[in-house]
Amino acid sequence: MAKETKVVPATPAKRKFDEKPPQFALTRENYIIMGIGVLLIMLGFILMIGGGSKDPNVFNYDMFNFKRLTLSPILILSGFVVELFAIMKKPKE
Repeated sequence: MAKETKVVPATPAKRKFDEKPPQFALTRENYIIMGIGVLLIMLGFILMIGGGSKDPNVFNYDMFNFKRLTLSPILILSGFVVELFAIMKKPKE
């Protein structure tokens, strides 16, 4: 005759009471700062759009204005710096 085996339900591992529950690496504040960084990057690329001429024989000097050559790259780089800060920022304990 076959031997019967008793099935014992698995019990979850007990946690010490003084331990904190596991947390996510990034908090809500980090995600908000990351969203601001993404918006800065998107705004920089949006400001770079355009400047072409409808007639290929006519040169358009609007391509070389302050908004496209200076402001847009500054916004994009600052957006990446904000992203780096958001990732590296430690949550408050």
